[in-house]
Parts: sequence; C-alpha cells; structure tokens
Amino acid sequence: MKKKGLVYSTVLAVALSGILAGCGNGEKGSEDGDKTLSVWAMGGEGKLLSEMTAKFEEENPGLDVKVQAIPWDSAHDKLLTAVASGNGPDVLQLGTTWVSEFADAGALLDLTEHMEDHPEFDPKNYFEGAQSSMMYDDKVIGIPWYVETRTMYYRTDLLEEVGYSEPPATWDELKDAASKLSKSGDDVYGLDIDLNDQVTPLIFAWQNGFEFDAKNPNFSSPEFKGAMDYYTSYFKEGISSPAKGVDIVQAFKDGKKPIFFSGPWMINVLNDQAPDLEGKWAVATMPEKENNLSSIGGANFSVFHNSEMVDESLDFISYMNEVDTQLEWMETSNTLPSRVEAWQDPKLADNEMYATFGEQLESSQGAPQIKEWEKIVQELLASIERVISGGADVETELKGLDEKAKGMIK
Repeated sequence: MKKKGLVYSTVLAVALSGILAGCGNGEKGSEDGDKTLSVWAMGGEGKLLSEMTAKFEEENPGLDVKVQAIPWDSAHDKLLTAVASGNGPDVLQLGTTWVSEFADAGALLDLTEHMEDHPEFDPKNYFEGAQSSMMYDDKVIGIPWYVETRTMYYRTDLLEEVGYSEPPATWDELKDAASKLSKSGDDVYGLDIDLNDQVTPLIFAWQNGFEFDAKNPNFSSPEFKGAMDYYTSYFKEGISSPAKGVDIVQAFKDGKKPIFFSGPWMINVLNDQAPDLEGKWAVATMPEKENNLSSIGGANFSVFHNSEMVDESLDFISYMNEVDTQLEWMETSNTLPSRVEAWQDPKLADNEMYATFGEQLESSQGAPQIKEWEKIVQELLASIERVISGGADVETELKGLDEKAKGMIK
C-alpha cells in the first residue's frame, strides 16, 4: 500500500479522548427512507467497490451502501480527522501497516463478541501471516479483505544464459546468478533492490532467522546483522544500483535489471506494458536461507468505533469475505483473496503465476503490530542509506538503531 508520513498514536489518543463518549454516526437515511451504510475505501479499490454492492443491497432490502473512494495520499489525514471529530464511516478499509496505529487510538471496534455469529471471520479462514493483522491488544479489530506478498520476478531467458535453467532457490544461488548477470553487459544490475522499500530488509532478516521482540528489538543480533551484511553486499559489489534510474518495467524489458522482488500487481503491469516479453519471464517463491519467508500485506475491513450500524457493518464485511465474493472481487480489482479456500478455485490454482503467490502466502508474515513500527523502519532505511552511500559500519549502525528503537517503543 502507499503511505505518507504518519502522525502517531499519541496524537490520535489525545484527539480521541474528548469524543469517545460523544455522539456516533447515527442511522443515516437516504431520501427514500432507507438506511445508509457508509463505507470508506482507498485508492482504486474505492472506485471499484461500489460495483460490488448491488447484490448485497438486494439481499438486504432497506439498506443502501454508500462507498466513498479516498485517495491514498489523503487517506491518513482524513482518517485522523474522523477520529478527532467522531464523524467517521461505519466500515473502513485500512492497509495492514496502519492497523496498529488506529487500533491503539481506540478508533476500531472490538469484534471479539461478534466472531461466533460470523463464521467468515474465523482466523482459520485466512493465511497465518494475515492473522496477526486481525488482532491488537488481544482484541479482534479487523478482518483481512485482500492480501499481497512479494515474490521474485526473473527473466528466464537471461538466467539460462548464465547457467540457471531454474530460478535461484537459495541466498547463495541468488547472489551467484545476480553476480553473473551483472557481468553480462554494460550497466546491468543482476538484482534490483529498491532502497526506499521498507519490506525487503525485513524479509531478508526473517529469512536469516530474526524474530522481532518489542521488549528487546535486538537489531544488532547476529541474525539481523547477517541479513543486513547480505543486503548491503549487493550494492558494495555493484550487483544492485543505489540510483533510482530507469523505470523497473523498462529496465526489465531491456535486460538491465533481470531480477526484482515485487507483488502480484506486477503480473498485469508486465503483461500490459511488456507484451514482447511473453514467455521470457516468470515468478518464483523467494530464495531461502534458514527459511524463505516473505511479507504479507494488503487491506482489512474494520468497523469504526462509534458506528450505530454495527450489525449492518458486520453483515457487509461478511458478504465481502465470502469465497465467491472474494473471487469476483479478484476479477474486478486484480487483488488476491484473503480466504485460503478461494485459492482452490481454478482461476488461481491453475494459473502458474498466481499459484506461485499462493505458495508464497503460505510462507509469509506481517510486519510487527506495534504503533511505532513505521518510525522504526524509517530509521532502519536511514541506517542502510548511511552504510551504502556513506560507508558507515553495519554493526555500528545497528547498535544505534537498537537504542533508537528502545526509546521509541512505549
């Protein structure tokens, strides 16, 4: 999901403290006397979601669903304003990296008591990695709507030229293949790593056995340091470029960046923008060290804390999370279903690329569910930048990151 700088939960909590007991949204009515369920959804999903509400309205006469599409770049501020005023929607979409911030502020209704009445909400229905985003402070505060994970995109033809008829399956193979590709021509970088991407460093750390502990972040541990040594070595050895450079699609087409990590959205992007590459590229699960974990993200549906249409909100979320509805939503939006059962459908199971994402989702986990994580990971990226561009020492930077993280976590 797209992000902008976050105003953290201390601000939200102060804003919320004066209105928790205030008036709620009320049962808003339409001109014909029907009740109106307000849904906020972000970005392109918000524009498409209104196409999915007709059947739900047919099954719930007297209820109109009003979907408001909110651009990602203004969504956080709009949600912050809603929390401060108490005038929010009934149902809201939250990217998984925002869940802990707004949950910590008390903006999301605890759904625990409603779980038994809504079997679609059972955590067992969802990938294990997505289950963590459902919970905050032992409360159920969201239901996974769609998911995404990162896999490895690679040029099959170019890898074959350097001796790889199969995709690199381990860290050592990835390093070897990317190094050989980098030597195959001028301005070729075997592996593209986006230095602004906060996910890749964490993926490498997980793959090297690192486990985050909010009480003791321990970024200077051998597991995390080993992962950052591996990550930064690609830049130090000229296998990855620190410069943003050419658009990744163009660089992939030209063979200048023949391997990169990305999410499922890139399948359609490459099919649309690089049709001449058909049959010359594929996706594979992440190469492994101790494991081949990847990240899991996406978006959840939550109920705003003071909605007076809780039952209707829960019914709407249940409908959107039925397997058939999720499959319909996948075809509408090109996003991946959060329900594990949906992945048995031939549309996914018989599609080699989507099936690869399904396999990776079985080996994935979410970012730590603490409200300070966004600030911590920005400090991590700054440390990596100092190592790569400024020649700073990895061990020294990670010890400093440890101290900063401990000071941030409350």
